[in-house]
Order: sequence, then structure tokens, then C-alpha cells
Amino acid sequence: MPNTKSAERRMRSSARKEARNHATLSFLKKLEKQYGAHLEEGGKKDKAPAALRDLCSALDKAVKAGVLKRATVDRKKSRLTLRLNRAK
Repeated sequence: MPNTKSAERRMRSSARKEARNHATLSFLKKLEKQYGAHLEEGGKKDKAPAALRDLCSALDKAVKAGVLKRATVDRKKSRLTLRLNRAK
């Protein structure tokens, strides 16, 4: 339990940030799974580039919101693009 008013405010703020981060990360995982499914299924490879664009956009927004670090997102985008190029 917090002992001061500022600690109470900090606790509420941390809970809000934690909820936002959790929602963003779960959304990114969902997009990444969809992208992987498009690559795995032979008939849906034409949808993979669009899925990659959506995923990269969401990753950049996560960086802007402070959920993920820039280097992590750059590495992830690079690896996802390599997967697409190998699948073609």
C-alpha cells in the first residue's frame, strides 16, 4: 500500500501504463501471428506484404508510444522482411 498521496497517484499511473502496454503488445502478437499464417499458407502469400505493412506500422506506433525500443523494432522489422523475401 502506498504511504503518500504522490505514491497513490504514481500507483494509478503505473496501472494505466501497464494496461496500455499489455494491450499494445498483445495486439502486436496477434498481427505477427496473422503475418506468419499468411506466409505459411501457400494460397495467401499475396496477402503477406500487406500484413507486413500493417505490422511495421503498428511496431512504429509502439515505439512512438514508448512501449518498445527503436532498436528492438528495427531488428524485428528486418527479420520479418527477410522472412517475406525468402518465402517469395
